[in-house]
Amino acid sequence: MLANTRCHSVAVLDISAISPVADFFVIATGTSARQMRSACEDTEELGKSINMRACWRCGYEGQSWMLADFIDVVVHVFSEEARQFYDLEGLWGDGQKVQWEAGK
Repeated sequence: MLANTRCHSVAVLDISAISPVADFFVIATGTSARQMRSACEDTEELGKSINMRACWRCGYEGQSWMLADFIDVVVHVFSEEARQFYDLEGLWGDGQKVQWEAGK
């Protein structure tokens, strides 16, 4: 979904073995605050269509990091600078990268 909304560098981390609060992080880089917000809203709509509602969302009014928490899956959409600064892939480096294909 995020790759279809012009986000790039989408990564999925399986953190189920190392996190007591979530199973997966989906991390993506957006092109602008407006595009990032649209990507998160589209992700929430997709979640609703499969009966998964975001229980928490934050940063939608910001410019650098937006988050939608579906309990088992947490979606992070960053600006390029914020993604490099927070480096969630490095912070959660013990998680397993999940192979996926855009459009599926």
